[in-house]
This record gives sequence, C-alpha cells and structure tokens, in this order.
Amino acid sequence: MRLKFSAVLYCLFCFLFFNSCIPQPEKGTTVKSSAAKKTFNVQEATIADIHEAFQTGTCSCEQLVTAYLNRIKAFDQPTRLNAIVVTNPEALARARELDQEYAQTKQLRKLHCIPVIVKDNYNTKGLQTTAGSLALKGFAPSEDAYQVKALKDAGAIVLGKSNMAEWAFSPMVTISSIAGETLNPYNLDHVPAGSSGGTAAAVAANLGTVGLGTDTGNSIRGPSSHNALVGFRSTLGLTSRSGIAPLNLRNDVGGPMARTVADATKLLEVIAGYDPNDLLTKYSEGKVPENYRQFLDKDGLKGARIGVFRTLSEKNPDPQVKALFEQAIEDLRRLGAVVVDSVEVENFESLSKDQLCSMFKQDINQYLFSLGDGVPVSSLEEVIASGKYAPYIKEILEDEYEQAEHFDEATHACGDAYTDPKRIAFRNAVVAAMDKHEVDAIIYPTWNNPPARVGDFKGYKGDNSQVIAPHTGQPAFTIPMGYTYENLPAGLQFLGRMFDEPTLIKLTYSYEQGTRHRKPPFLFYGDTPKSAKNIKIK
Repeated sequence: MRLKFSAVLYCLFCFLFFNSCIPQPEKGTTVKSSAAKKTFNVQEATIADIHEAFQTGTCSCEQLVTAYLNRIKAFDQPTRLNAIVVTNPEALARARELDQEYAQTKQLRKLHCIPVIVKDNYNTKGLQTTAGSLALKGFAPSEDAYQVKALKDAGAIVLGKSNMAEWAFSPMVTISSIAGETLNPYNLDHVPAGSSGGTAAAVAANLGTVGLGTDTGNSIRGPSSHNALVGFRSTLGLTSRSGIAPLNLRNDVGGPMARTVADATKLLEVIAGYDPNDLLTKYSEGKVPENYRQFLDKDGLKGARIGVFRTLSEKNPDPQVKALFEQAIEDLRRLGAVVVDSVEVENFESLSKDQLCSMFKQDINQYLFSLGDGVPVSSLEEVIASGKYAPYIKEILEDEYEQAEHFDEATHACGDAYTDPKRIAFRNAVVAAMDKHEVDAIIYPTWNNPPARVGDFKGYKGDNSQVIAPHTGQPAFTIPMGYTYENLPAGLQFLGRMFDEPTLIKLTYSYEQGTRHRKPPFLFYGDTPKSAKNIKIK
C-alpha cells in the first residue's frame, strides 16, 4: 500500500532536514565533538561544510570517514540499495594521516579528507577493480587511474567502489555479475539508471560526499537525473580517461557526480587538464582556467540567454516531466535569463543519425593488456570464454566480438570528435544554431520519462542524453529540476559550447541556488532506514 505524506510527517521531515545536529553519534550519521560540544551531520554535507567542521574542531577526518562507513553498513545492504561493491580497508588509516597533516600544517588541501565513491571501472591502486565483471574478481591494479590519483593528491579519500552496469553496457539499469542490481534510493521499486547507478545511488543516499562516474552516452547524466544529483559530462578531451576501463573511447568521459554544483565544480577543477597518457586531452591545453570555482555565481542567469530545444523535449514526454520542464523555463526567466523558445538545429535528424561506431573490442583489449600479467583475463575473447558475466549482456558481448571481427576501417572510419568529419558537421550545426540565437546554452529534460520500474526493460523511455553531447564532444550538465510520481527525481540538462564549462557552471549554479530542488531521499535520511518507502517530496 502506497503511503502519502501527511502534514505531520512532512513537518517532521522538514524539522529533521533543516536541523541537522541530531545527537545520535553512535549511529554513525552525526559526529559529536566533546571539545567543541557541537555535532556535525554528514547528511547532505558539502565539501565546504566538511572543511569548516575541520577548522572549527567540530569533526576530524577519522570521525568523518567512520561516520560514512557506518552509514554504508547501516543502509546499503539492509535496504537492498546495493550501491557499494567494496569499501576501502585503508580509508581510516589514511584519515588519521590527514588529521596528523592538518594538525601540523594547519592547511587543508583542496579536497582534504573528502570521501569519494568511485565507479568500479576506475583503476584504484591496491583496491579491487572489476568493471562490474566476475571475470576480474579479486584484481587490484598496481596504479591509480589519472583522475583517482589527482583526487588523492588533492587530499581526497577513496571510500569505496560502486556497482555499475557490467562493462558499462546499460544506460537503463545498474546490474553486474560482481554485485547484482542497484536500486534507486528515492524509490526502491525503480532503477537508478545505468551505468554509473552505483555512484549515483550512494552519493544520493549520503554514503559518501561526492563520486566519480563515466559517461559514454548517458551514464553520468542519466543516473544523476534519476537520483536528484548534479552530473557533469565535460568537454570530450578536458579530462583524462587513462586507467578507466573503456566502453568506447570515441565517446567516453569520466567526471563528477555530486549533490551540489559547487562540489562537482571542485572535483572538475582537480581532474581537468592534459595527461600524456590520454592524447585527446591535448585539446584541453590553454583552455583550462586557473580555477573553476570563480564561476560559481548565484546571479549567473541574469542577462544570460538560454535556448529551449523542443526537438528533444517534445519527444513523447511524460506529462509530469513536461510540467517540471515548463516550470524550469519559468524559473529561468524569474532568475533573470532571456529564454529563446525555441532553438532548432538545421538537418538535426540526418546529422544525428548513425553516429555510433563501437570500438569496444579494440578499446577493452588495449586496456586489459595495459594491466599486466596479474589480470585474470586479457582480452574480450577470454571474458566471453570465462562465462563470468551477467546473462543480460551475453548477447552484447558476443555482438561486440563479431562486429569487431568483420570491421573494415577502410570503409567505416571511427574518428574522434576533433577529426571525424561526420561528428564535426553535427557539432557545427548545433553551434551554428546557438550562435544564430546568441544563446549561452540550450536546455532540455535529461530524461523525458521518470525512472523505470525494476525489471521493466520496456520502461526505458525518454533518454535525451545519448543524442548530442556524446557525438559532438560538447559539455552537458544535468541538475535536479523536481520530482514526479512516487518521489522520483527528474533532471534539467544544459548543453554548452566546447570547453565552455565556465558558462555552464555559472548557469547551473544560479539555477540551483534559485530553485533548491535537491532533497535527500526520505528512506535514507536519519540514522536507520525508514519503514515507509514511498513518501512524496513536495
């Protein structure tokens, strides 16, 4: 039986949400400092909140990490959320080291002691990395992925590895042979999208401060939209993919998933830039500002020009998602933007067709070879032969292998976004439309439909993320725009010009500050799981 929000429950929830110092530290959500006689609540805590707590003595790094580990223990498996594959056994030791460093230097690094949830396709030194596959069970890389190392150097702690769609194949579900299925913390009867659904569910449920996901067609933005998060798919070539198990290096981007634009921006600032081990990042040289935080402007929408892309928003939208989108347009106007309704891209249908070009066998074989002799499988052929994969990807694996066997480069070139004429033509058309209307970004719902029910593969409808950014290489950010049926989130997507992350940060931050749609999932707010699972957030 579905429960509805009574006035009493709603008032109680608001009280708990806005009065975060709840004196129950033994449960692991709040940290009580006897010296300062204050409490610190990790739920919805931002990077700035955490660093302020360190500076005031309200919380230590060790206490913070302990609180998150306790939340994972209390919530992840007991609720069947199933977002975390493994936690980092060295996390507490690293926390103590960072506490000692701060005591000695009185200086905080950019991401000092920020617990990060890392998708299981990022290499993490000494910590199991499987890309969701039983074929890689027990494998621990000898080196970190570039982005992981960059975060660690900035002081972040890898708290745990998150579940993912196996080998990142599904944009709809997060199911793997290594860990099973991840559910949506806003409603456990629904999916969190794929393939970074584990990171999204964990960050949304406050099992970590921020997260890393990957996005080949959808997989940062879709799960972020489904879980009321901010997701940045940055310009292709701005961030390195070195050390990440690839799905398709023509399109792959790794990047931030967070509860706020400010936190996602702080992660982007650390991971952006040139890496000699990912040659595509050479295009970022000279295009990365000294810092991205300077663009966090709450008045960033004043005078901005925003184009509405009805070509996507009107593709059989669900009525409630459509209503949220129309309200978002009005909110943009209220916040000072000039809305151009609508913007059309010339020859959009023909230019967007047949942009896919899978190179999975080539890319994954190169990645597996790079892992050295200790890796259990060294090729796609060996993965298939092992039989260690979830049933739903059997046909996909075999198709990828067969396609590669018959692939003819001479007749079907698969270039990157900077050299492939077909991809360049598509991007030029999109940018020409933006230039014609002098808009700073174009917007559309991240998904035109709410998250599908668990097990309903036919419910995969309305994914707009696959259509433009993965093929043109343009940056696209998603941000919460409200809630639909049964407490299910929806997202608003902003698409910008190449390497124009500063503008997207400014626009999305202003929209976030002016609307404040993000709310934690009711089931996961507090110190123990709630018994009610379908509470509507107003």
